[in-house]
Amino acid sequence: MTVSIPSVAYSKSFYKPGEPVQATVNLTTSGAEGRMPAVLIASFRSVSQAVAEVRQEISLSPGSQSVDLSWQPPVEAPRGYGLDVRIESPSGELLASAASAFDVLERWTQNPRYGFMSDFFPGRSDAAQTMSTLTGYHVNGLQFYDWMYRHDQFLTDQEPYVDLFGRSLSIKTVNAMIEAAHARGIAAMPYSAVYASSMDFYKLHPDWAMFNPDGTAHIFIEGKMVYMDPRPGSPWVQHLLAQFNDVLTRTAFDGIHLDQYGDPKVSYDAQGNVYDVGTPLAEIINATHDLVVKDRPQEDGAVVFNAVTNWPIEKVAPAKADFVYIEVWSPYTAFVELHQLIAQAQTLGKNKPVVLAAYIDPAMQANARLMDAIIFASGGGHIALGEQDGYLAEAYFPNYKTLTPELSAVLKRYIEFSIRYQDVFGPAGREATPAWQNRITIQGAETSPSMLYDKVYPLVRESDHFTALNLVNMLGLKHGEWAKEVSTPTPLAAARVDVANVTRPVKRVWFASPDGTDIALQPLSFDQQNGALHVEIPGLQFWDMILIEWGD
Repeated sequence: MTVSIPSVAYSKSFYKPGEPVQATVNLTTSGAEGRMPAVLIASFRSVSQAVAEVRQEISLSPGSQSVDLSWQPPVEAPRGYGLDVRIESPSGELLASAASAFDVLERWTQNPRYGFMSDFFPGRSDAAQTMSTLTGYHVNGLQFYDWMYRHDQFLTDQEPYVDLFGRSLSIKTVNAMIEAAHARGIAAMPYSAVYASSMDFYKLHPDWAMFNPDGTAHIFIEGKMVYMDPRPGSPWVQHLLAQFNDVLTRTAFDGIHLDQYGDPKVSYDAQGNVYDVGTPLAEIINATHDLVVKDRPQEDGAVVFNAVTNWPIEKVAPAKADFVYIEVWSPYTAFVELHQLIAQAQTLGKNKPVVLAAYIDPAMQANARLMDAIIFASGGGHIALGEQDGYLAEAYFPNYKTLTPELSAVLKRYIEFSIRYQDVFGPAGREATPAWQNRITIQGAETSPSMLYDKVYPLVRESDHFTALNLVNMLGLKHGEWAKEVSTPTPLAAARVDVANVTRPVKRVWFASPDGTDIALQPLSFDQQNGALHVEIPGLQFWDMILIEWGD
């Protein structure tokens, strides 16, 4: 008899304190006839600590079957958990095993796993299946991109309606998607652009626009869209906030997603007065936050703002958005700059979570893996997944690509790895890469911070009792640009890792990687002497974690 566990599925994208975790273990049995008794053992872990174990007598039969589990986790949040499942024979023989993860959060924005929706055509009927697929990736918030009638008028009495770019859309579809998302614990965020209006709206209000130095209106898309004056108290901002209130009153959306286009950074009003655009953007965030709090007093209302090309990050990161969201463009072209953007935003945002939007074709599978490894190991999130196994390949979300089953399985493991160990390297952790990077040497590999590629890239985060040394493999890469296709990194065989200046007593050292099917921690033997720590890792494909558990 051969038994396998193809997947462990959860009822929700995350669980709130006090909610029971509902999981379904999917089994496949072959090579046997009739029914056979077995035991399912579910072990729940918080980092290295065993928290609970649930044993359940089951009966195996040929083909596919599923077993439901329920467990009440502690109320502490935010906290990530591992779920390790074993199927054993009555005599204790291991027949199959699987490792997965889930988390307990007070609000989805504590560890945002932001995804997207972009297809709202009339008659769409797969809302429940779409949200089931996204729950498999643990997506807990969705940006509903270009769902609206116009950028200056979100809702219309037309049903269906045609948007500014000629797409036929349906508010019935939008509402069905929101309802299905909420059933899975997924927040629904409506896209809006803070200063974009249709050409027709501009013609009715020509004095509301942003202007160029020569007095002409600032056009975004010729014949389609015009920039409007985003300063507090301007007629446009008053109109925009009224539109937001209309959306929050007439729909079940959970907040507002604010977009901008990165330029201009300086503009003129109708009287020829020059003004900085960055400061008003931060003030729009705060005004929108106050509106959302008023309209969603008992719900998980949220505000998100897009800092395009990391601008104006100094102003918007401390504002009242619930996490920092950065759309990455040139000059931030290097893999290592993904980490740098996250670390800077965490500092400016006073440890708010950070999400990056960085678009590539998922056909570049090595790029996708390296990007997520670096982003997740830096404590950040990556908006890339949405729809039915969709992946964002460019800034216009409806032009998304579809994941291969192979990459889908890999990214699910990477996401579950980041959820399971979020307590040590997730948003709640502390950035420590600069303090540790020069202290780590790896046999047979370069780790220099000055190198952009052809090295192992150490990323380090700390928590109260642990230090997570994440190793991202960039060996053999011919360049270090995330948007330009790279080859699969050269694997590193078993290698010694030395960490200098380790003065605290080490209690245990653990190893884990999302590159295999088992993401659970494995103990590593270690040697600590003369102020140094020595361990040997079993190998490195894309991403390993060495977890130091401190004895003090």
